[in-house]
Amino acid sequence: MPRIPIFRLGSSAEKLDPPKLTRYTPSLSLEGLQLGVDNLRTDVHLSPKFVEQARLHIARYIVRHGNMEELLAAEIRNRTVSSFAPLREKDQAKSEPTELKPLLAALHVAALNRAKSAGNLSLDLLARVAIIKFLRVELQAQFAQVLERGRMMLKSYEGVRQQKALEYRERVAGFQVAKKIILRKAGMELFHTLREIEKETLARMRQSFFGSRGDAEYKLFLDPLLFTEDGRDTYLNADHYVMLGTFDRDVDCFSNVRRITCEFLQSLDLGSDSGDEAALDGWLNAPENAQELVGTGNPDESTKAGRGQQARLDEWVERLEKEDLMEHVIASYEAVPLLAEYSPRIHAQQLKNALISKEERARVEKLIEDHGKLSAESLHSAQGRVSNCRGASRAKVAGRFLRDFLRYHRDLRRLEALNGALDSVNLIGNDKMRELSAMNGTLYDFLLPDEQKPSETTVARHIILKADVRDSTRLTKSLLARDMNPASYFSLNFYGPVNKLLAKYGASKVFLEGDALILALFENEGESSLPVARACVLAGEILEIVRGYNQLLERSGLPTLELGVGISYQDSAPMYLMDGEDRIMISDALNESDRLSSCNKRMRKPLQALKSPFNVYAFQTASSAEASENPDELIMSYNLNGIRMSEAAFRRLQQEITLEPCSLDLPQLWGNENFQLYRALVPVGNEIFRKLVVRASRVPQINIEDFSLQQWTERGYYEVCTNPAIYQALEGKAAAR
Repeated sequence: MPRIPIFRLGSSAEKLDPPKLTRYTPSLSLEGLQLGVDNLRTDVHLSPKFVEQARLHIARYIVRHGNMEELLAAEIRNRTVSSFAPLREKDQAKSEPTELKPLLAALHVAALNRAKSAGNLSLDLLARVAIIKFLRVELQAQFAQVLERGRMMLKSYEGVRQQKALEYRERVAGFQVAKKIILRKAGMELFHTLREIEKETLARMRQSFFGSRGDAEYKLFLDPLLFTEDGRDTYLNADHYVMLGTFDRDVDCFSNVRRITCEFLQSLDLGSDSGDEAALDGWLNAPENAQELVGTGNPDESTKAGRGQQARLDEWVERLEKEDLMEHVIASYEAVPLLAEYSPRIHAQQLKNALISKEERARVEKLIEDHGKLSAESLHSAQGRVSNCRGASRAKVAGRFLRDFLRYHRDLRRLEALNGALDSVNLIGNDKMRELSAMNGTLYDFLLPDEQKPSETTVARHIILKADVRDSTRLTKSLLARDMNPASYFSLNFYGPVNKLLAKYGASKVFLEGDALILALFENEGESSLPVARACVLAGEILEIVRGYNQLLERSGLPTLELGVGISYQDSAPMYLMDGEDRIMISDALNESDRLSSCNKRMRKPLQALKSPFNVYAFQTASSAEASENPDELIMSYNLNGIRMSEAAFRRLQQEITLEPCSLDLPQLWGNENFQLYRALVPVGNEIFRKLVVRASRVPQINIEDFSLQQWTERGYYEVCTNPAIYQALEGKAAAR
């Protein structure tokens, strides 16, 4: 095939740079999982409640899209309750998906939590694959059941009520003929529901748990071809990609278009492996290559890259014209708007071919005329646009076609990879097989939370959160001097609002001091409840509440509250002693949280003058030798409306969620603090996520007299950032990328 080594512009010649293409090969591997009882596949048992309800919803989708409500309603008219009872039209679109959606979300979230607890992302991938396989199987099974019920209904009408029998016979025949259409519509409902769950909940939750691990694999579950038999559905392709021919003899069939595209790539200067099938397939799986090759179909020739794109676009158009493919490409796009008016009475491929062939157009016009209620005006307008597509418009369509074909090629390969994974999963529905697999330790059970057997709750580790009010003595005296009640002041503006948060975060009150609140969060054995992450978010919300109340207090001329929060983690259960009927907690984390929440008065004035974006600092005031003997007593802490966590809590947080390093240009102590920022997402409820920014810095050794730096120590301290400006700056930086 000819190569394109130069681009000619007037009398000059310019050597083209070869395009820089990317490669992508979809794959899905379920590693580290036990094979099932057949030693070939992985045994999976799905929630019985989910299975039952999902079958009901799939059956309803099929009944509705197959226009079988009236026929089945006649069959069950004398029944009091029926799972197939037709819903009111205005309720169908709303009630059914919202009923199925939370059920699907709950099962997926349970699987993701299990994967996090086990530290094995393959468990979540396995659950995803098993759910997809179940939904696919049920689409076919429920269609067959509805069809069988329709046939049984017809038998009951034999010999009586001939008019109704004829009407219902036509309805059942039409239902059977429209199988592919019905399954496609029902499958797309399921796909849209799964995509919404992924976007609203699962993607962020997985990012929080595992970071970017597995991102490529999870894209396989967002493939529009997910619920098609072979990925070659004319109507779905028209909606999402481009309408290709369905028969091998069609000039625009997939295999022929792929051949032409491969030859186009081989004609370019792509290196020694341009003839390798694996390399070609990898390039075809990357739709972004279309932009690199031909741009948007209208390249900017003022740049060298644009001139290269124009040269390759000319070559691409020439190939499509030479293969008699260009007219089919243009017609495939012009046929899409016609589908809403003429389909399914006239097949999509007929409409496309009618825009090219006079003979096929005559047949389609006859079908339109026979129908009576249809007009051929839209068909003739589309045919005119196909005939008049020339020059730059033709090239733009060719550029769009290359991009759409590469997207389709990629998603077809993703479907093939997913199908391979589906074949490796054995869905267990038989009780005996389930018992056998469980007995051999090869069964993976994915259940809804309310189906899981309650286990004995053994506390494995705990977190202490202390919120300490700054200058409470001064504050109390100030209120008393104004004949105000300090107890009600603290209760209304601090203790009361914070109490309302405890249930939300699974926190319990250890005890209440006059100027401090001490809370505990527990993690049971075998659970992955993210207690440190939840404690960080809870602490941040406490400070948000206090900030809000402070604004009201300032308007009323009342003194405001200042806090310091400390978070301490202990990798063991706390101990207790009994004081009559009361339990008193004993834990090293209590003492540590007290130190973390404290604020040295001597540090307040110089640090407040700095106007730093941070609220927590720690300083060492002795020599390294002295510090090694009793380091905690030599640390001077600054914590004003901030959250400081222990190093153990920070290390545990790194295990609970993914902390992604990030950077901002912010003021640093003495210009060389070299702190590190980390950001994360914390799931705190159904579809609720909170952003978290953590700062890790080193403890400086200073001269307390003039606040000068002596040296940086190796000790670290950790702050959960509470300044809204930091979060806004990170969001702005991410948006600017």
